[in-house]
Amino acid sequence: MNHESNESEKMMTTRRTFGAVALASLLTLSGCGFHLRGSNGDADLPFKTIYLGVGETSTLGAELKRNIRASGNTTIVADPKIADARLEVLTESRDRVVQSLNSQGRIREYTLYYRLTFRVLGKAEAVLLPPTEIVLKRDISFNESQVLAKESEEGLLYRDMQSDLVQQILRRLAAIKPA
Repeated sequence: MNHESNESEKMMTTRRTFGAVALASLLTLSGCGFHLRGSNGDADLPFKTIYLGVGETSTLGAELKRNIRASGNTTIVADPKIADARLEVLTESRDRVVQSLNSQGRIREYTLYYRLTFRVLGKAEAVLLPPTEIVLKRDISFNESQVLAKESEEGLLYRDMQSDLVQQILRRLAAIKPA
């Protein structure tokens, strides 16, 4: 019986110690100014209005608009003439490159690429950000016995890259210093 109470006491001490360490970690992180980056964490844009030159059905454009609207300080306008800034997508492409083959010569691994080139113009065609290319890549293994699952995984990776791309665009927009 004494042995059981010692074990119980050790467990309680361990739980208290763990709780104290967790609390100390949280206090330390909050005290240093750490915060998780949200979907629009860095989107404090230096413009009151912006025109987005992306296709109406573009998923990239939809996500970009959603993040800019969430920032709350910039309005997206439909007329480029009244915008303080105009983001123009010059090129956008998705590629899949074979990385390795198995001993039978079948594909074993791909690298997925998502490339975007854009620029930002201000009033009177002033160049606020010259043509800038962002290239993202992800590796994906391939198994021909799991074609549907791998296609689904590829779609998820492209959506993940698109979210990363939107965040990079927003950070670059936020860094612009209008005249």
